[in-house]
Amino acid sequence: MTDLLHERRQLTGLAYRLLGSLSDAEDVVQEAYGRWYALTGPQRDAIASPGAWLTTVASRICLDQLGSARVRRERYVGEWIPEPLPGETGWSTDPADRVTLDESITMAFLVVLESMTPAERVAFVLHDVFGYPFAEVGAVLGRSSAACRQLAGSARRRVRAVRAPAPARGSAEVVRAFKLAREAGDVQGLVGILDPGATVVADGGGLARALRHPIEGAERVARYAVDLTGRIPALAIEETTVNGQPGLAAWRDGAIVAVMAFEVAGASIRRIWAVRNPEKLRRWQAA
Repeated sequence: MTDLLHERRQLTGLAYRLLGSLSDAEDVVQEAYGRWYALTGPQRDAIASPGAWLTTVASRICLDQLGSARVRRERYVGEWIPEPLPGETGWSTDPADRVTLDESITMAFLVVLESMTPAERVAFVLHDVFGYPFAEVGAVLGRSSAACRQLAGSARRRVRAVRAPAPARGSAEVVRAFKLAREAGDVQGLVGILDPGATVVADGGGLARALRHPIEGAERVARYAVDLTGRIPALAIEETTVNGQPGLAAWRDGAIVAVMAFEVAGASIRRIWAVRNPEKLRRWQAA
């Protein structure tokens, strides 16, 4: 039972990276375990590695969901951003995994995963993030090892193309400077913190007021950030951790109304993701 509980934690982390939604990931894991317990005792005894079996089943369920996700995204109101998670979110008990897994849970990384085909995403996450051999990846995708290697290589090139340089100073310091400049209404101070091509993307899901389209350019992003106070009065902004990285959470009358994730490149903020969809903020209310 202990081993199976450990697998649940790993499977949840895998499914979240594949789907970008912790709620959906938990449903996938629940279904995978349901299929496991639906097997007869002799059938379970015949499975040499329950963890590998559960991983294969959960990955195939995710693959099916990713296949229909594009249609769901087309019906989504405004921009779709992965569900932000509070606090540290490594899901791994093995210190050797920490560097890779920590990077693979950031909002920037999850957004890149969204640009991949379902097969690329599954091949890349299983092999490059969780270290599964291509033979096992092929069993999930129903493709040869060579084909899976090509899929992972294509996904890897996407990641390299958008990977930001390491911050010249701590990301937390940059995010804090952004918060202070916004509170002071210092548009030019914000412009100095933002990359010239900075972008802000917001997700309201049709359930909360939010940008319907991204805003680009340091000046426009800075003015939007300052004007936010007027659009949402009595807003309290707090520093927090979003998907393992420094971020901000906005509260009003004791209720969470927005979570902001940042991509810091060099000494500047390159991207801001603002999630306002209340369905994606439920865990923050209880955090």
